[in-house]
Amino acid sequence: MTIGGVTGGGGGHKKRQRVASSSRRSSTVGVIDTSRPDDTVTDASHKPLGFRRSSSHSILFSSSSSSPTAACGGFNDHASADVILRLYLEPEKSSPFESDESESVSAVDQSDVQIYLHSDVIRRSKYFAALLSDRWQKETDDKGSCCKVHRFNLGVPASRGSIDNHITVLQLLYTNDFSSVIDCASTALLLIPVALELLFEDCVRACVRFLEAVPWTEEEEKDVLSLIPFLSEEESQELVARVYPPKNDSSEEMLHGLIHAAIHNHPNMAFAKAFVAKLLRDFSSRESARRVLDRAFETSLKVVKESLEEYSSPNFRGDHNETEAIQRLNLHTAMTNGKNLLWLIERMIELRVADSAVKEWSDQASLTADLQRAFRDDAWRNIVPGLPAVMIRCTFKLADAVSVGIIVAAKQVRMKLVKNWLPVLIVCKDVLSQPTAPNHKTVYMELEETLLRIISTLPMSVAQDLLKQCLSFSTRNVDDCPHLVTAFNTWFRRANRPPKPDNTLH
Repeated sequence: MTIGGVTGGGGGHKKRQRVASSSRRSSTVGVIDTSRPDDTVTDASHKPLGFRRSSSHSILFSSSSSSPTAACGGFNDHASADVILRLYLEPEKSSPFESDESESVSAVDQSDVQIYLHSDVIRRSKYFAALLSDRWQKETDDKGSCCKVHRFNLGVPASRGSIDNHITVLQLLYTNDFSSVIDCASTALLLIPVALELLFEDCVRACVRFLEAVPWTEEEEKDVLSLIPFLSEEESQELVARVYPPKNDSSEEMLHGLIHAAIHNHPNMAFAKAFVAKLLRDFSSRESARRVLDRAFETSLKVVKESLEEYSSPNFRGDHNETEAIQRLNLHTAMTNGKNLLWLIERMIELRVADSAVKEWSDQASLTADLQRAFRDDAWRNIVPGLPAVMIRCTFKLADAVSVGIIVAAKQVRMKLVKNWLPVLIVCKDVLSQPTAPNHKTVYMELEETLLRIISTLPMSVAQDLLKQCLSFSTRNVDDCPHLVTAFNTWFRRANRPPKPDNTLH
């Protein structure tokens, strides 16, 4: 903003003078030029209430005639005004943020508007206060300062609505009731660049407070982001907190909280899980999703392990009823968190981020030992009859992902996965053979086939030991266990192959 070729408004406000680039919706940098001779204000501009505007240019003030009326001593009151401000468009300064598709400014804003103002009022704007100070004024004429009428020309960018926005802010200099004008986010975003330009602090604060309190569209949020650099740190604090994360991992914390709520606390658990599953699928960073799911997986697995450890190795002192109640609680806790594990494993496999989960699951020698002890006891049958099936499903999901190559697991991981979980499957088959056991034959059969496929990927010496344990997969009718027949046939075919020739050069 220049005054007679000199930068105005004081050095302390240079940051705000750059506000022209702060909004895509409107660019409102103005140039007040006092170097123009007074006769640049035409005779028509001396008409007391005359805004020289096209019919398409909306007047923001109420009137009962074709020209807006002004209260005595109020905005645009010619009789008492001591400042005549001419707003004119400067096409060469059109905003770089205006869309190519926006309406031509010539069809919206005409060349200029003349407004009558009062110096004692417009000094609320620090810009006008500086402009009216002795520093910028020429020597007073013979008539004396009391009768002097200040004539200024304010050039505004030739962007759509630019003059309207300036007039609105100038009118707000005459009131403390900003709420009647600032009634939507789009209005605040249009006015605040002008208020910043004119250093009208009260208007800036009113616009910012309004923006803090109302929702925005996506386009309005982009404008707010463009505006923030031109506000002081104190002014922009609430806006920044709304649009910028407080730390780099805030999205991960949010996602982890949603997962925890969906699997633990939400009354509509099925719907909540489905919604969170969609969020995970659509999440922009797969690595972030991996970290969040790994964290939730480790938490649930730890609870399952602790619950089964306490159930399998009780260390209680007290009466029988108290001990039984604690044992029931341990089993229910294991069952609940086992279901959570199953849901988490399914999400991990869906996103192909289950590598760490497979490795962790294969290294559960103590957990599998506790499960075997628990399943050999009859107490679980009437408390959590579905617990074996849940643990087998978890194992099957991970093992199947390994066997088909969704998860590329190292030899040690594959070997330990079979070695530790095969005994649990065998115990579960024994449970299944009893009349009171739940009917989960399909799940157990699927895991049998999967573990046999994994065994076929291991060295023959390791496969030999593991296949011996798989004899329990056999059935009365050999035709009912083709997967077992195939596994042994594969091993024997390899065993009968001649040793690999020695290719050492002599």
